[in-house]
Amino acid sequence: MAGRTLRPHGQHPHLFHLPGAGRFAWGWGVQGGQHPRLKVLKGPAVLTESPLPALPAAATAFLMEQHETRTPALALASGPCVYVYKNLRPYFKFSLPQLPPNPLEQDLWNQAKEDQIDPLTLKEMLEGIREKAEVPLSVQSLRFLQLELSEMEAFVSQHKSRSVERQTVITTMTTLKKNLADEDAVSCLVLGTENKELLVLDPEAFIIVAKMSLPSVPVFLDVSGQWDVEFRLAAACRNGNIYVLRRDSKRPKYCIELSAQPVGLVRVHKVLVVGSTQDCLHGFTHKGKKLWTVQMPATILTMNLLEQRSRGLQAVMAGLANGEVRIYHDKALLNVIRTPDAVTSLCFGRFGREDNTLIMTTRGGGLIIKILKRTAVFVEGGGEAGPPPAQAMKLNVPRKTRLYVDQTLREREAGTAMHRTFQTDLYLLRIRAARAYVQALESSLNPVSLTAREPLKLHAVVQGLGPTFKLTLHLQNTSAARPILGLLVCFLYNEVLYALPRAFFKVPLLVPGLSYPLETFVESLSDKGISDIIKVLVLREGQSAPLLSAHINMPMSEGLAAA
Repeated sequence: MAGRTLRPHGQHPHLFHLPGAGRFAWGWGVQGGQHPRLKVLKGPAVLTESPLPALPAAATAFLMEQHETRTPALALASGPCVYVYKNLRPYFKFSLPQLPPNPLEQDLWNQAKEDQIDPLTLKEMLEGIREKAEVPLSVQSLRFLQLELSEMEAFVSQHKSRSVERQTVITTMTTLKKNLADEDAVSCLVLGTENKELLVLDPEAFIIVAKMSLPSVPVFLDVSGQWDVEFRLAAACRNGNIYVLRRDSKRPKYCIELSAQPVGLVRVHKVLVVGSTQDCLHGFTHKGKKLWTVQMPATILTMNLLEQRSRGLQAVMAGLANGEVRIYHDKALLNVIRTPDAVTSLCFGRFGREDNTLIMTTRGGGLIIKILKRTAVFVEGGGEAGPPPAQAMKLNVPRKTRLYVDQTLREREAGTAMHRTFQTDLYLLRIRAARAYVQALESSLNPVSLTAREPLKLHAVVQGLGPTFKLTLHLQNTSAARPILGLLVCFLYNEVLYALPRAFFKVPLLVPGLSYPLETFVESLSDKGISDIIKVLVLREGQSAPLLSAHINMPMSEGLAAA
């Protein structure tokens, strides 16, 4: 990607794309006692700059009417309000409805209004309510509990005539297409609030058309589908779980439990990609089945979707604390972009005449614009080596046949008897193996001598195509320091099939640890392509029982067969 970097003043910027306008809005937090501001840039130049009443918690661009102009609007969520900007000017303000206050809290402030309790008693009783009550206290009571004793009386005198109001705030926001899936279709606003609720706003009347409850406070939202048809909403919450809701459901239908707190949520086709504080990317289905996990080299700061419509590609972008932006398609790494500073927000989409533009803001207040080449193609594995592709292939598991089901039922019904039969056969097999082993030791039928007096090891190698073969015996003394003397080698074979010039010879002194090759030649006499076994016996002078033996399977003589 080709790009350029700007360095305006400010800290921790946040980026919001305005579709179809060739512009993007850029707002950042308070610095040096100044109020937050909203800047609209066209190219590298600042087009407009507007002060914000408070630091926004979320922002999104959406279309709110079906006129031919198709002018996008920008929604900023700050505190309990949503500020809508249209044509780069403030257009509408929506406030969340007030919540019913705690009745015990309301009664205490009524008593304070009538001077029935003093400020110290009011503070003690409000602290008791805060610890035990399920309904949280209002902002007025929370501010009162933070005051010193000398400031309480003045605060009560100033606020006792006011009614107790409890107001929630917005924690996250996204958009939901109303009735069409087109890019320039009208969208509804979906709000997540501090009182564990999800609200859907009508884009024209700005009224709440749906309300859904969650077990925890939502922090990230992702929506797919249309409001009038069918939609699926995924909410990552502060309790470390992701809840999936569908149309006409007031409560979550599925729950995905994470092992760490989520730091980002992006939907790629039908897969929910979640970033966690364990520096991992996880892929889940909408029903909660984990598909894959990818370990990141650094902490994840931000995530967003990369969609290249011309090639039908959807991938997830992850900005890391080490200054990298990694692009993944499922768990395959497509590309790594290295930036001079850690990226805090990402936005990919149309910018001016370019359909594929990546705009990034950094922790130090920088702005980076990169344009993807129109001929660029993302290749899996282009970033770094990962697991082999075969690891991601699903096994073709055959269907369960009727025979398999019948055998399963049989194993359930006669499991105890089958286990006993198996154990009996296993014991018989062990007994037969032990008997055969003892017989081999007694008759010296193994190529390794287990006696302490003559510890020997023998193996043979046959070379040649025939009719003459070269037979090499490798005899080794495996003792630690004692040499062996007085050994004999004898060959037993079928004299009709084979002829050996030396069928019996003496073995020289065997030094410990060395392997001695003993060579002889074997002549195949049969022209019918018949082969047999030649037995090799290692004897000690004066003893009839062999120390060890070996059976050599002679190959068929190819020379005679060819003739």
